[in-house]
Amino acid sequence: MPDRAKQSAIDDYAIIGDCRSAALVSRDGSIDWLCWPRFDSPSIFGALLDEAGGKWSIAPASPFRVERRYIADTNVLQTRFQTATGSLLLTDLMPVASEGEKRHLLLPEHEILRIAECKGGEIDLEMVFDPRPGYGREKPLVRSAGKLGLRMETRCGLLVLRTDMPLDMSGAGPIRARSVIRTSESLHFSLTLATEWQAVFPPLGRWSLESVRRSISWWKQWASRLTYRGPAREAVMRSALALKLLIYAPSGAILAAPSNSLPERIGGDLNWDYRFCWLRDASLTVHALYGLGYAEEAEAFVSWLLHATRLTQPELRILYDVHGRKPGSERTLAHVAGYRGSRPVRVGNAAFDQLQLDVYGEVIQAGTEFVRREGDLDGEMRRMLCAFGEYVCRNWQRPDQGIWEPRSGRAHNTHSRLLCWAALDRLLELHRKGYLPGAPADKFAEHREKIRREIETRAWNPALQSYVAHLDGDRLDASLLRIPWYGFEKASSERMRKTWARIRERLGADGGLLYRYRTADSLGEGAFGICSFWGAEYLALGGGTVEEAQDLFERLCGFANDVGLLAEEIDPATGHALGNFPQAFTHVGLIGSALSLARRLEGREPVPRELPARRPQQEVEAQP
Repeated sequence: MPDRAKQSAIDDYAIIGDCRSAALVSRDGSIDWLCWPRFDSPSIFGALLDEAGGKWSIAPASPFRVERRYIADTNVLQTRFQTATGSLLLTDLMPVASEGEKRHLLLPEHEILRIAECKGGEIDLEMVFDPRPGYGREKPLVRSAGKLGLRMETRCGLLVLRTDMPLDMSGAGPIRARSVIRTSESLHFSLTLATEWQAVFPPLGRWSLESVRRSISWWKQWASRLTYRGPAREAVMRSALALKLLIYAPSGAILAAPSNSLPERIGGDLNWDYRFCWLRDASLTVHALYGLGYAEEAEAFVSWLLHATRLTQPELRILYDVHGRKPGSERTLAHVAGYRGSRPVRVGNAAFDQLQLDVYGEVIQAGTEFVRREGDLDGEMRRMLCAFGEYVCRNWQRPDQGIWEPRSGRAHNTHSRLLCWAALDRLLELHRKGYLPGAPADKFAEHREKIRREIETRAWNPALQSYVAHLDGDRLDASLLRIPWYGFEKASSERMRKTWARIRERLGADGGLLYRYRTADSLGEGAFGICSFWGAEYLALGGGTVEEAQDLFERLCGFANDVGLLAEEIDPATGHALGNFPQAFTHVGLIGSALSLARRLEGREPVPRELPARRPQQEVEAQP
């Protein structure tokens, strides 16, 4: 049986990637999770979920201490090992390059580059290479091709490992290597995958160092576009870099997380595949990207939304794969042990066919953000937004699964009603400013007011003196803190202040953390990352003083791991991460809180509301 106590903690991992796939690297230098060629492909290294799932470790053979960091403003990871005899620096990355460099250089389709350099003394270095494609089902035949490396034919393509370290292929198990390196000596490791064309094998040595230099330059150039200058800028920068890694560059889709089935409750069954794009994240993600100065990524995501939703409009799916298609059916991997015994391990996500009415508000909000920044809508987007509004008018009274996607059935969720109200409110604003001239404004206004009355009467519990999660209910939910963000009610209103007090009382945890809800079924879950940042943002929106908002925000940033990454949830008792990692939703929450706080510190409205009036088309076309 595996020793679960020795398995790396979730927050012991760091991420490397190239905006097409990603790998998780543990503090002890082991790549325990890699899906190639795409984020949602079967794993090649899967020790994250089962020690028999394969790994690739590079570390000193003797006991060591570890410090690690990302090179400033990059996603290039460096781990420093200190042993009794010397110091080793391990650099890990998936190389990236500019489009111009890609045209002039012959680069591999997919590559992980690792460089081990002795920084002092001497190090007895050990490598263990054990790929197990197909979630651990395949054990590929390894063939030596001399200087062209070790070749492995797999269902995902041709894997090739090359290194200037002598390899031991005498055993039947994993490929092993061991070598002593001394001050200023280095060893280079390159793993490539070729799926569509002839394999490319770049030289090692100086070429490897040049690849690192190119990648550092590319990431620093991207990071230099960050316009944020507010509190905790380093945490915001790391969140932006993490978010960039989760963008599938060929389509513009943004993944919820690169991992699969990391548990929200250790040993429990709340284990989900998050390697897909959720529409509910749409408005928050677009708001975050635009707010940080990354208009290109925000526009690409909006374009992906248009593409992904085209076939089902006006109905929306909840999640899509990176190409905007319906994911495959959810299934369980019975042969995979699960992280610290947390089963089942799932592939795919059955939430794709749930009814979640809040996504209409999120998508329309994303469209509004696009107009605020880009200045207009084309005919296709106008038709799409109006069709979504008509759908909301027909369906807002229906029960749905809501933002947290429970599999226990539908309910009349307050958050879903709020987002239906926000959908119609934004459409009316777009109509009023001239962006939706043909919209049925009277119908939208009538239903918007009906939704408002229902929320004000049936979502307010007089006995609790709080808004509640379900109409006519008595349960609290942290999503109620979004009421001011969407402009339904001011954060400083009496009702919102009382709701905030009840949420802190019933959902609060140590360190300012918040649970998303508390029920008999949620025992053992961690505090929810984005909900905790919503608490800080609520204060920044006017629910508290700016000092309270800044203090809570900075305390919450302190729950990131040593390289600035956050998971879906946080265990309040230990501070350790729970759930999939790193989680885009949590990092988007951090960015959103930071943006609202920075605007309040500057004396501006924490959330920009007003749209500029649309200029006549001939005036727009006349602009240089």
